[in-house]
Amino acid sequence: MANRKNNLEDLVEYIKKNLKKGYTKESLRWALVLQGYSRMHVENAIKKTDETLASQAPILKTKPIIRHEIIEPKGYSPHSYKKPFWKRLFGK
Repeated sequence: MANRKNNLEDLVEYIKKNLKKGYTKESLRWALVLQGYSRMHVENAIKKTDETLASQAPILKTKPIIRHEIIEPKGYSPHSYKKPFWKRLFGK
């Protein structure tokens, strides 16, 4: 049992190291499965990695401010209304 726990910790360190290098979780998952690790063991290692990385992440104290503005194209006037084609054709 101790060997399995040590093995899980080794997998967690392996996943952390390769995530920092830029590999995706999905690619690491399949690489480990193809190396002979069981899917359940790999999933447990990824779950534990997520938990440890989440606990180390900084907590943001300020919320971002979202601003928006409407940019209208040049020559646009909200009062210039163009009649639809059929109304212009039949004069309605």
